[in-house]
Amino acid sequence: MVANRAMNRERRLAGRDGYSRVLGFDVLSLPPGARWLDLCCGSGRALLDAAEARPDLDITGVDLVGYFAAAGPVRFETASITSWEPAGRFDLVTCVHGLHYVGDKLGALLRAASWLADGGVFVANFDVAGIEAPGGARRVLRALREAGFTYDSRARRIRRDGPFAGSLPFRYLGADDRAGPNYTGQPSVGSHYETGVPPG
Repeated sequence: MVANRAMNRERRLAGRDGYSRVLGFDVLSLPPGARWLDLCCGSGRALLDAAEARPDLDITGVDLVGYFAAAGPVRFETASITSWEPAGRFDLVTCVHGLHYVGDKLGALLRAASWLADGGVFVANFDVAGIEAPGGARRVLRALREAGFTYDSRARRIRRDGPFAGSLPFRYLGADDRAGPNYTGQPSVGSHYETGVPPG
């Protein structure tokens, strides 16, 4: 994984580039006592905004770098999202522009969706152009849709409602951290797959 240095460090909950606009999901609309997990959370300012507005929410942020704005009511953990394991399930799992910097993007998607509670929502920025696999983007998107994910190609946003348990027909080969900028203009990581069922 390559740390996200620019895209998400100081992002807030509201505003033109805020979480709610980028994700197309109003975090503050969560039901009372809901659990929210934000992956690649950067400094965590958006999470602190949410905690101030909705102190009833149980909020966890995970980031590889660990330069968090503050602690307070938000639980922050420094870890890679490809190996971190949660305690319990979540009503909302988000990842704002973090998957661009992850090697095994498809594996990260499946792990995140598996942490959802019944009725929970996973939503993240996802650029299918960052994946090299047999059959290209069309086959990758078809496999994701068959697994219950929806993809907004204009917003480059992926979503799933309800927990996922299963696999995709791709086996991760490795990543290229010199893939260059993606649609955001920031350097990204290219993810390479072959056809096949992942081990385990």
